[in-house]
Amino acid sequence: MTSLWFPVSQTLYLRDPLSSLLGRRILMESVRLIDELGFEHFTFKKLADAINSTEASVYRYFENKHRLLLYLIDWYWLWLDYRFSIVIQNLVNPAERLKACLRVLLSEELPGIYSEGLDPKALKRLVMAEFEKTYLTKQVDRDNKEGVFIPYKAVCKKLAAMVLEINPKFPFPHTLMNTVLLSATHQLFYAEHLPSLTDIKFNPHHHDRQLEEFLKLLIFKTIEP
Repeated sequence: MTSLWFPVSQTLYLRDPLSSLLGRRILMESVRLIDELGFEHFTFKKLADAINSTEASVYRYFENKHRLLLYLIDWYWLWLDYRFSIVIQNLVNPAERLKACLRVLLSEELPGIYSEGLDPKALKRLVMAEFEKTYLTKQVDRDNKEGVFIPYKAVCKKLAAMVLEINPKFPFPHTLMNTVLLSATHQLFYAEHLPSLTDIKFNPHHHDRQLEEFLKLLIFKTIEP
């Protein structure tokens, strides 16, 4: 396995957490704690206790827990974008590239290349449960101007470009792929917690296959000429 760490926007931190062992421990343990406790019950005090440090030390890296959450979720989209690039590099057909990216998006399997620092399954669950909290806020416009959502936009743009390769006349490529990306998180969350809102059956080992079939139907039936 190759350990990867991606550079996240400097606007999100006071001190680069990748510059020190303590900073990396903050990232690793915050993923575990937010996944375990939920963002509402996660605090810097609990994080400091978990890493045998002080709240003051955590605050030297991040202004508040919202900025830390933004950092972690941006890291996830950077990681996903990287995985897309790996899986499509030898594929020429745009439909096959799009299907390959969809499998990566939904896969429950650990990839051959990932970060040994951030638990990928916990990070995916964190995104599934907490992503909307990063932009359904009063400060979303400020965050957007600071480039906070660039990694997510890049993923959406990459998939939208494949849609236009398949059907150059399709008028809503970004709208469709943003819907698909959000649905990928929503439907799995519904399957586990609000099952009457979805036809996807919760199964930690197989529900990604059901969702893949649904999203392939949604995408390719919508964009067919």
